[in-house]
Amino acid sequence: MDRFQWQKSLESVYAAYPEAQRKPIIGITGNYAEPDCKLGEGYYKQVVKAGGVPVIIPPLTDTDAMINTLDHIDGLLLSGGADYNPLYCGEEPLPRLGGINSERDLPELLITQLAYNRQIPMLGICRGIQTLAIALGGHVAQDIGASSVKHAQDARRQEPTHSINIEPDSTLYHIYNKEERLFVNSFHHQAVDQTGQRFRVTARAADGTIEAMESCEFKSIMGVQWHPECLADGQPLFQWLVRQATQYRAAADLHRRVLTLDTHCDTPMFFPQNINFGSRDERILVDLHKMSEGRQDAVIMAAYLPQPKIGETFSSRVATEVSSPTEYADLIFDKIEDIVSRHKDYLSIARTPSDLYGDKRHGRKSVMLAIENGLALNGNLQTLRHFSQRGIVYMTLCHNGDNDICDSARGCTTHNGVSLFGEQVIREMNRLGIMVDLSHASEKSFFDALLISRHPIVCTHSCCRALCDHPRNLTDEQMRALAAAGGVMQVTLYHGFLRSDAEATVLDVLAHLDHAIKVMGIDHVGIGTDFDGDGGVRGLASSSELINFTRQLLLRHYTESDIQKIWGGNFLRVMSQVQRQE
Repeated sequence: MDRFQWQKSLESVYAAYPEAQRKPIIGITGNYAEPDCKLGEGYYKQVVKAGGVPVIIPPLTDTDAMINTLDHIDGLLLSGGADYNPLYCGEEPLPRLGGINSERDLPELLITQLAYNRQIPMLGICRGIQTLAIALGGHVAQDIGASSVKHAQDARRQEPTHSINIEPDSTLYHIYNKEERLFVNSFHHQAVDQTGQRFRVTARAADGTIEAMESCEFKSIMGVQWHPECLADGQPLFQWLVRQATQYRAAADLHRRVLTLDTHCDTPMFFPQNINFGSRDERILVDLHKMSEGRQDAVIMAAYLPQPKIGETFSSRVATEVSSPTEYADLIFDKIEDIVSRHKDYLSIARTPSDLYGDKRHGRKSVMLAIENGLALNGNLQTLRHFSQRGIVYMTLCHNGDNDICDSARGCTTHNGVSLFGEQVIREMNRLGIMVDLSHASEKSFFDALLISRHPIVCTHSCCRALCDHPRNLTDEQMRALAAAGGVMQVTLYHGFLRSDAEATVLDVLAHLDHAIKVMGIDHVGIGTDFDGDGGVRGLASSSELINFTRQLLLRHYTESDIQKIWGGNFLRVMSQVQRQE
């Protein structure tokens, strides 16, 4: 082809595709064979056929390069190759161990962990399933050993040589149209023998060898032991990966446009323990890294004050030397301000909705301040002005126990609702532009506060009594009254408020959200995680997983406008009203 023909060919392509549709980008880990990075053609051809754009990821040890790569892909395909060094599983190599690839092992394990933290969809093939297991808490057997099934492939790669049995109701089962038996090829003697807590087995060979596994954390992660890229019926797996990558990209794009606010976390409780908020600190569920991984913009951090029981002093309930609840709240706010100051290029304290949007435009995360338990006032109404000047946006009137402001949902009906002092507190909060939070309040306190407050009130971390009969949860009657007064209820992730009969998951969070919307309408709901206050469920276990919440909302066909309201828009509407004294 001469230059003129090439030019005409290029012009015809441009004419046919004037505006190329954005397709999901699938990163494929390359195999290393000195001095080349190689890739079997089946991988990238299957990705293209499935509607994705393949890019090869070489085995790099540079962490910055890995992170930048992950920032530009929508899915990760872990390809096949040599054996894994058993030292990564804490074992000495057996004589039957095949060739290992030290140049590839560590980079691939690391990029898998980083992709997992970022919720990027992953498909592991052959060695890839072993990568998933080793990187994420499982174990790989060095050699399957004697077996009734031949796990070596001496036939053509395109020819199935043994069968596998698929678990019903698994993702794999639905990918293959509810087939319980599939014929596959096999190129291995290493195999996953323990999936770890993050995965469940979804297919086995006739001899019991694990042939497939998938995430049990509501993540788009799957591994298969065979080579579907070589088989005629292997396309459904690549279509699954591209489909998951498309959904991930849609959620990530939405997060770029929408402000995401978690209205309640208790992470400051840990700050006196020298938490490193700028790193991925495993002791806490909210930090800068996790917020970035979950694409979360802002969080309201509460200074939580435990309510002393009768006969107890406040100082006996906290681990620091303070003389009063007010001093303790100030200590927590000092810690927050110190952390923000140390990370001021990436983090800011916001006081208004306008501050939040400004931080998002400038690429900073935002922290807002709040008080959980009006005990912080120490019985002094004037202290409210002090905390207002510190920048709190709401105060939860009580916690687990009656205080001098009101009765708690788990109290003893000390005041039969809001006390006379509590009435003064609510009116002063109205005057100062501080939102009244009635999470933890008794029903009588709730309805009293609704009558007293001239501004809408909020419940920053509550669930629905109709779905889980817990005194902390709101009845439908309370929810309707809250909506009628212009307030909002933020569904929380505390397992005991989501269900009482089994482990709660992200599906329960969505069930409570759906019920709240049915009762109150879309303009009166949101999310307040209660992370680091025992909040967090499977599928939404930390800030790093919050983008999964958005993916679930999109799968349920919530509109972008709906999601914007849920992710803080409704709450910020009320905040604006309260702060403007409307």
